[in-house]
Amino acid sequence: MADIAVLKLGGSVLSGVGSYQRAAAFLRDELARTRTGIVAVVSAQFGHTERLWSEACSLTDVVDDDARDLLWSTGEVRSVALLTMAVRAAGLTAVGLNVHETGLRVEARMWTGAEGLVLNPLSLRSAIGRHDVVVVPGFLATCRQQLVTLGRGGSDWSAVALATALRASRCELIKDVPGYFTADPQTSPDAMLINALDYVTALEMADAGCPLVQRQAIDEARRAHLPLIVRSFDSLGTRVA
Repeated sequence: MADIAVLKLGGSVLSGVGSYQRAAAFLRDELARTRTGIVAVVSAQFGHTERLWSEACSLTDVVDDDARDLLWSTGEVRSVALLTMAVRAAGLTAVGLNVHETGLRVEARMWTGAEGLVLNPLSLRSAIGRHDVVVVPGFLATCRQQLVTLGRGGSDWSAVALATALRASRCELIKDVPGYFTADPQTSPDAMLINALDYVTALEMADAGCPLVQRQAIDEARRAHLPLIVRSFDSLGTRVA
């Protein structure tokens, strides 16, 4: 069975047409370097979800959850389509899937009452076997066939769940910062990049207000013993394990 890499591209690195081209070039270079099948998990373009919410609020004071989730999903689907086009233009074979085709769904963990993400990976593995890159939406799942969203930073959680179900060789979360720092680099000039963190410390940082990686994603990775690489396009990043 060929190795699979799950690479999540956050909205902070998808800020316009040029950024999709840069992301496609990054995926092409990753494929050439590692020869792994690539699943690219994408967020909506930077600022797009907020614009959609503003449009909704201009129509009504009460936005029901199902209508909100349906509206928000269009941002991720748009990113899937744009990145698929950019990857093909970069000379690779690619296919874009919607959330129902991906098969990621929410189920309750009966022993805790918490929600978890599950996936039957067969159809996704089939797509990976036919294409260099499979592009899927983050932030979205289904629950009893209804589309639902996974909260702020939910694309991180999507990527971890997919990597776990696919038994991927690596899971990388690509962001607009090089990784975790000892302090906020925007306010602390002496902040240093952290090369490695354990899951417990990363969870404690999330609980303390660090929004770099969604807490559910870290907890899911911890349960699955899945190492995460949190990085930018140009950095080696922070390994969380």
